[in-house]
Amino acid sequence: MEKIAIASDHAGRELKEDLKEYLQSLGIEAHDMGANSDKSVDYPDYGIPLAEKVSAGEVARGVLICGTGIGMSILANKFRGVRAALVNDVYTARMAKEHNDANILVIGGRVVGKGLAREILKTWIEAIFEGGRHQRRLDKITEIERKYNNKQ
Repeated sequence: MEKIAIASDHAGRELKEDLKEYLQSLGIEAHDMGANSDKSVDYPDYGIPLAEKVSAGEVARGVLICGTGIGMSILANKFRGVRAALVNDVYTARMAKEHNDANILVIGGRVVGKGLAREILKTWIEAIFEGGRHQRRLDKITEIERKYNNKQ
């Protein structure tokens, strides 16, 4: 069974709970990494552990949710090998995977409704990376990570 990690801050918790159930209905194990209340929290406290798991290869994919998705997106993209895409519509969900091989989907919990968020998630899960010229571009991003982060 495929496993996707999912985490949010307080602003994304309600959507996280819905998407967690939706993943399970698709036969995908949802590894819930918090937050588990509506009490105000700092999104990095939940985004960092998930991005670390994706970066280390412990999980292949993750979903992050905060109020707008902007903070989680910025945070997740600081990690080597993470390609987090902030997606608020179905078209960019498909392009995030097909062209950018995004391994973390980021959604704004205060921007996207539950129905659309489910469509976005399903589209991203089902899309297949096209490779080719897109791989060449991702390779250039990997080189930037190596150059500026002193990673081998």
